[in-house]
Amino acid sequence: MVQQVKFGEDMKRIKNVRIKDVAEKAEVSTATVSHVINGNKYVSEKIKNKVNTVLRELNYQPNSAARSLRSTKTNTIGLIIPINSEDTSKSFFMSIAEGIEEKLKSKGYNLILSNSKEDSEQELNLIKMFKTKVDGLILAPTNENFKAINETIDHNFQTVMIDRLPVGYKGDYVLVDNFQGTYEGINELIKSGFKKIGFLSSGLGVNTSSDKFEVNKERSNNRMYINPNNERFQAYKVALSDNKLNFNPNYVLFGESSFQSGYDLAKQLISKGVDAIFIANNIMAMGSVKFIQEQKLIIPDGIGMIGYDNYDWTEIISPPLSAIKQPAFEIGVQASELMLNRIQNPTAGFQHIKLKTENLKRSSY
Repeated sequence: MVQQVKFGEDMKRIKNVRIKDVAEKAEVSTATVSHVINGNKYVSEKIKNKVNTVLRELNYQPNSAARSLRSTKTNTIGLIIPINSEDTSKSFFMSIAEGIEEKLKSKGYNLILSNSKEDSEQELNLIKMFKTKVDGLILAPTNENFKAINETIDHNFQTVMIDRLPVGYKGDYVLVDNFQGTYEGINELIKSGFKKIGFLSSGLGVNTSSDKFEVNKERSNNRMYINPNNERFQAYKVALSDNKLNFNPNYVLFGESSFQSGYDLAKQLISKGVDAIFIANNIMAMGSVKFIQEQKLIIPDGIGMIGYDNYDWTEIISPPLSAIKQPAFEIGVQASELMLNRIQNPTAGFQHIKLKTENLKRSSY
């Protein structure tokens, strides 16, 4: 049967058919439509036939110029990190970038770095910018659901996630085992005799909220948004439970990732009678230490402390602050290896890596 097409508005509509239009009519994702068109990933025969039928019905015509741009090899990888102006995590992410760049350079690749500033819209804009400029993207995501990211990518674009994992993402990733590091840190505090342990952190992701305090030993997985703060909070609760200590919601406070927030929340916690504090955020740890010093509390006799991440300042204060050290450089190396492997073998099975942390015991507990 030959489809009759009117000129004018109908022709204009046909010329403007997008992958998104095909996906909506076929009731599949834009990525699935892209996979069917390009034939670069497995799609079941049933779905493939459904998509091809809609492609014919809508008379979809691929943008040959855009496809040419996407198929041009650039030997460049993009990296998007999420750093706020007050956030001291820039050191953590710069160490990751160094690991990525070292590995990529050894293989003849370059790195382009950009910052989403923890803004989900900014992140999507950066992804759009990167699409035709790089061969793949390494991303510490701000968007908590992969759907928005996937629709923005809109074609066969290689991605590797680091540090966090959005809902619905099933591709390659490199994470840190934040649960393990925090669990061991809380155990160390308990072994040192502390029983009333407070927990300070910046906000949690969508799957764990500060008003839900049930103990859950199940680790996060691909169906959930994996946020480092979520895992640290879960580990805190599980460690208390495993050591037969009651969880006290009054000993848990969440705030902004800022020096002032750490100062104010440490003041609140100490007024509640805690004898130790686990601080899951570096800049909040700085604010907490400032308050403790002003109150002339003696560490660890007056208050025990552990911070998350090993920054230079934690070693030079008196006494030095115990810290959970993340393998930032190694995250970068592993992420770049996954990306290079994905470029070489686009149909290979996905790889999921979780790296261990190191508990640096000093003199604060």
